[in-house]
Amino acid sequence: MTPADRKYTKEHEWILFLGEDAKLGITAHAQEALGDIVYVELPAVGETFEVGDSFAVVESVKAVSNVYTAVGGEVISVNEALDEKPELLNEDPYANHIAVFRISEIDDAALLSAEEYDAFILEENK
Repeated sequence: MTPADRKYTKEHEWILFLGEDAKLGITAHAQEALGDIVYVELPAVGETFEVGDSFAVVESVKAVSNVYTAVGGEVISVNEALDEKPELLNEDPYANHIAVFRISEIDDAALLSAEEYDAFILEENK
């Protein structure tokens, strides 16, 4: 079930808005497509990104995939647990974020509700 408390992108990332900050991660669909995740390249705290930039890399037994952001801003924290246990993204991709951004810009047009994202996945899988 896709959590309704956050927004989603067509690149299979989620964004949970927390006031002026936002947690970013990958969706259940993304982790299923990737398979067993073996490594996550986290961004550096203090690094800044613009909308559409790749801010992290997720490596699985099947592929290496960039993770993109629909918000611009500065990374204020990362999920360091992923250094030791990248498989946390497989276990629960919605409980395990990759990074927290201090938002300076949002691409509202790129964001989907949970319902819209689920419809997009259905259409994509036809």
